[in-house]
Amino acid sequence: MAIKKSELYSSLWQSCDELRGGMDASQYKDYVLVMLFIKYVSDKYAGVPFAPITIPAGASFKDMVALKGTSNIGDDINKKIIEKLADANKLSDMPDFNDATKLGDGKEKVERLTNLIAIFEKKELDFSSNRAEGDDILGDAYEYLMRHFATESGKSKGQFYTPAEVSKVMAQIIGIHKANTSAATTVYDPTCGSGSLLLKISDAAKTEVTLYGQEKDAATSGLARMNMILHDNPTAEIKQGNTLANPLFLNEQGSLKTFDYVVANPPFSDKRWGTGVDALHDIHARFQEYGVPPAKNGDYAYLLHIIRSLKSNGKGACILPHGVLFRGNAEAVIREALIRKGIIKGIIGLPANLFYGTGIPACIIVIDKEGANNRKAIFMLDASKGFIKDGNKNRLRDMDMHQIVDVFNKQTEIDKFSRIVPFDEIEKNEFNLNIPRYIDNSEPEDLQHIDAHLLGDIPKADVDTLKAYWNVYPNLKASLFTASSRSPQFYALTVNKDAIKTTIYQHPEFVRFMGQMNALFEQWQTSTTTTLKDLQQGHHPKQTIHAIGESLLAAYTGKALLNKYDVYQHLMNYWFAAMQDDCYLIASDGWKAGTYRVLVENKTTKKVSDKGWTCDLVPKELVINRYFAVKKAAIEKLEAESENLSSQITELEEEHGGEDGYFAELDKVNKANVAARLKEIKGDIEAKEEITALKKYLDLTEYLATANKKIKEAQVKLDAAVLAHYPTLSIKQIKSLVVDDKWMATIAKDIHTEMDRISQRLTHRIKELAERYETPLPLQTKTVADLEDVVQAHLTKMGFAWN
Repeated sequence: MAIKKSELYSSLWQSCDELRGGMDASQYKDYVLVMLFIKYVSDKYAGVPFAPITIPAGASFKDMVALKGTSNIGDDINKKIIEKLADANKLSDMPDFNDATKLGDGKEKVERLTNLIAIFEKKELDFSSNRAEGDDILGDAYEYLMRHFATESGKSKGQFYTPAEVSKVMAQIIGIHKANTSAATTVYDPTCGSGSLLLKISDAAKTEVTLYGQEKDAATSGLARMNMILHDNPTAEIKQGNTLANPLFLNEQGSLKTFDYVVANPPFSDKRWGTGVDALHDIHARFQEYGVPPAKNGDYAYLLHIIRSLKSNGKGACILPHGVLFRGNAEAVIREALIRKGIIKGIIGLPANLFYGTGIPACIIVIDKEGANNRKAIFMLDASKGFIKDGNKNRLRDMDMHQIVDVFNKQTEIDKFSRIVPFDEIEKNEFNLNIPRYIDNSEPEDLQHIDAHLLGDIPKADVDTLKAYWNVYPNLKASLFTASSRSPQFYALTVNKDAIKTTIYQHPEFVRFMGQMNALFEQWQTSTTTTLKDLQQGHHPKQTIHAIGESLLAAYTGKALLNKYDVYQHLMNYWFAAMQDDCYLIASDGWKAGTYRVLVENKTTKKVSDKGWTCDLVPKELVINRYFAVKKAAIEKLEAESENLSSQITELEEEHGGEDGYFAELDKVNKANVAARLKEIKGDIEAKEEITALKKYLDLTEYLATANKKIKEAQVKLDAAVLAHYPTLSIKQIKSLVVDDKWMATIAKDIHTEMDRISQRLTHRIKELAERYETPLPLQTKTVADLEDVVQAHLTKMGFAWN
C-alpha cells in the first residue's frame, strides 16, 4: 500500500540526516540530492529510447546498488556511475563520493555510502510507474529536503534556496499563470541557485515554457541542472558563471539575450558585484540608461541586469533588501530614473527572517515593461505582518500567499495593507519608496480616557470602534448600552458585566447571524462532500485542494466580520496535517480501507515488536464510533469506574500517608506491603482502625484490578471485532467514514472555532471597557476612605492611635 507523503519525506530526511555525521549540511545535500537524481533518472529513463537523459550501460541506480558493502564503493561510484552519467549528459561539478575528509575512511565510508544507497531503495521511491504521481511526490520530496538542508546550512550557506512560499507568490504576480504561453515563452533567472524559483514559475504556466538560468557557484549550478531534470524540465539551459561579469545568454551579435519573464533572488547587498565588471563602459549597456550602482552594493546592479534582460513587453520580479527603496546617492538617482520610466509596477514588503542566509526583511520589486510609458502610479503592498514562526525562521502561510496574490493582481486598496501610490506623491517624497511612508500598518493605540476614569461610563469613541459588529447587530448595541446622563460622548452599560456574554449570545440578531453562517458552511459542505466522494484512483490531489480551497474562499467572500483568508487557512492547516496524505492514498490505491500490522524494530537488538494494527485512511476510532458505539460506551463506563477506584485509593493514601498515618510504617504503599502489615497486626485490638483502613485499601486495589481486567478483555474483544469488520466495509461506507466523519467533521469544527473567536473578541472587548471604567476616581476615593475608617476603628479598639 502507498506510504503517506508526509511520512515518506520525514523518514527520508531523518535517514539522510542520521548518516550526515559531522559534515556540513550545505555539503551533504550534494550527496543526497545526487543520489535522488540517479534514482529518478534510472527509474525514468533507463532503457528508454530517445529519452532526454542518457543512462549509460552500467551507470544506473541498480548498478550502484551492486556496489553496496564493497571496499572500493566510493571510487567505483565516481568512476562507474557518476563520470559516465556526467559525460553522457553534460553534467559538471558532481560531488566526490570517495572524499575521505567528508565521508570518512575505510569501513566508515563503506557503511555510510551503503546505508545512503539503501535509503533510496525504498519501494515508495519508485518513479518508474505513474508519471504524474511520481513527479508530484518527487518534486515535493525534493522541496522538503532542500528546505531542511537550507535550514541546517547556517547563515552564509543557505542562499541556494528561495523559500517555496515566496517563489509561489512571485510566479503568480508576474502574470505567467494567465498568459497564453507556449514552448517559445522564455523564463530566465540570472542568479538561479538550485533552480527552485525557476521551477515555480514554470509550474504556474499553462503550458511548458523554456527555462534559462545562470549560477555563479559551480556545485550549485550542477544542482540546478539536476533539479531541472528531476522536475521533468530536461531541456532547461543552466550555465555556470558570474552573471554580472560574464553573462552567458547572448544573441548571435553578442548582445544580451532578452526574455519574456525574468525572476531572481540575488545575493543581498553584494559588495563584490563589480569584480570583473566595467560598469562605466559596460558592453551590454546595463547601466547606461539609469546610472551606475555604488561600488560596494550590488542590489541595483542585479535589478538593472534584469531590466536589460527583459523584452520590450517583458515582466519580472526580484527579491531585494528594503534598503533599495530608500538609500540615497547613486541608488537614489537610479531609483528616480526607474520611477520616471514607469518600469516599476509594484512593491511587496515581506516579513523579516523569511530567507535562509539572512534575517533582514526583504521586498519583491515587480517590473513590467508593458504599458510603462503610461504608468502613473506604483502599487504598494505591506505584507510584513502575515507569517507564522517555523523553527528559527518565519514562513508565509497559505492565507498570506493567497491574499498577497489576490490583492496585487486585482490592485485592491486595503487600509493598512495596500495602496496605489501616484507618482506625484512619490515625487513629493523625493522618490523615496520606503513602504511605511505610504502605508501605515501600525495598530491604533488603545487610549485611556481620563474623564471616564474620573467620572465613570464608557467613552463613545471606544464603543464606535466596534462599528463592524454594530453593522451586523444594529440593535445589540442598544441592548448593551444606553446614553450617559452626563454627556452624549459616553455610554453607560445596561447589563452587569458578567451578563455581557449571555446578552450577546442570546440576542436575536446574533442568533440570526450565526444561523446564516452555519447555513453558509453547510451549503459549501454539501457541495464539497459530493466533490470529494467522487474522487477516483489516479486523481491529482493538488488540483483537488486548489478547487475546494477556491470554492471556500468564494463562499466567504464579502461576509461581514469574517476574514475569508482566516477561514481558508483552517482548511489548509488540515490539508497538510492529514487530508493530503489521505488524498494521495486514494490517488494511489482507491477507496480501500486496508489494515496492516505496526512492526517496530529495536535499533540496538534488531528485535521486531508487534504494536498492533492500524488503518491510515480509516482510523479504527471512526469505525468504532459508527458501528460499535454500544461496546465503546460499555468500555467507557468501566473506565469511569476504574478512574473512580483509583481516586478512592489516592484519597486513602493521602488520608493515612502522614507521619502519624496508618501507612507511615510502610516503605512503599502497595498491595504486598499492605498485606504484610495486615498480617503483622492481625488480632491486635488496639489496631482496629488501622486494620479497617488497610483492608479497605486491599479491597479497593482488588476491585481496581478486576475493573482493569474487564477493560482489557473488552478492549481486546472490541479490537478483534473492529478488525474483522474492516473487510466488510463497502466503498460507499468507506467514503462516508472518510469524507463525512473524518474530513468534514474536522473542517467544520475548525471553521466554527473561527466564528467563536470573532464572537469572543466582541465579548472580551466590551468586558474590558466595562472593567476599565467601572470604578471612577470619586468611588475609589470613597472606598479607600471607608476602608481607612474600618482600620482606624480596629486600631482604636486595640488601644492604638493613628494620626
